[in-house]
Amino acid sequence: MKILVVNPGSTSTKVAVYEEETPLLTRNIQHSVEELSAYPHILDQFDFRKRLVLRELEANGFPLLFDAVIGRGGLVKPIPGGVYEVNEALKRDTEHAMREHACNLGALIASDLAAAIPGCRAFMADPGVVDERDPVCHVSGSPLLPRITIWHALNQKAIARRFAHDTGRLYEDLDLVMAHLGGGISVAAHHRGRAIDTNNALDGEGPFSPERSGTLPAGQLVDLCFSGQLTKEEIKKRICGRGGLAAHLGTTDVRAVEAAIQAGDPHAAQVLDAMIYNVAKSIGAAATVLCGRIDAILLTGGIAHSAYITSRLEERVGFLAPVHIYPGEDEMLALAQNAIAALRGTRPVQVYE
Repeated sequence: MKILVVNPGSTSTKVAVYEEETPLLTRNIQHSVEELSAYPHILDQFDFRKRLVLRELEANGFPLLFDAVIGRGGLVKPIPGGVYEVNEALKRDTEHAMREHACNLGALIASDLAAAIPGCRAFMADPGVVDERDPVCHVSGSPLLPRITIWHALNQKAIARRFAHDTGRLYEDLDLVMAHLGGGISVAAHHRGRAIDTNNALDGEGPFSPERSGTLPAGQLVDLCFSGQLTKEEIKKRICGRGGLAAHLGTTDVRAVEAAIQAGDPHAAQVLDAMIYNVAKSIGAAATVLCGRIDAILLTGGIAHSAYITSRLEERVGFLAPVHIYPGEDEMLALAQNAIAALRGTRPVQVYE
């Protein structure tokens, strides 16, 4: 089976071709600010990005002949995790997603390309809006503000399955606490194949991260909103984009922060240690969701490459369960594996309604 994977990001479009689980092509097509500024809205980039995918395939000698095309899922309504065939309902909701993001183009491009290939199917899998939480998790302290979640569902579930395979078990038999450590940080409690609680890693909930503020003091935030110091858009940027390490230290690069610590910068040490401290608290909170019955704690994402961070996290949370580290994120392989499982029938194909 040959699988085409399309993963649109904010400043790039990743393209990969897999034969079964073997990568035949992996490309990361970068987009300049000038290129993207020609398009007022993300959806306006559809033809531009699709042409780049086709050009990359042609340049590397891959004809448009695939068993499936799978795209990164968009910010549609909350849905259970799994593989979804791209249908008209999914395309409609993607075109009217809760917010603009390049990920919304993934399923649309996959559907358009698959339609030109006889017998080819179009999928998406485990988008960031996956919501398998227990009903109690949706309730906040105000009925005006129900808890929603946007998190790293694709990578967390892929790593959970990898850990299960590595230990000779099934994801559906395990209780795990997982932390994806990247530009945003999501911490989830996984109970027997479902993520029964996780934070909104995009819009201001949970630990702060390299570029996001995480949970902020609500009263002080309200005062800031009405202070006249910042516009609505500027405040939103302080929550996602210019929060966290970026706000405190002027960089989102953890390696640069560690270098500053090595050079004796106490402020850099305090801020990075505070981020680690907050992640550990979130892992501890997730442990209570599972009533302390945890098979393992899994750390993943780009920042999990940092021994400074993972060693300090393990020191704080290792008493709860064994800690296993899966650094980085391979969204392309995760998407390909979901498509292969769908074609083989080992993972059910769900219908988006």
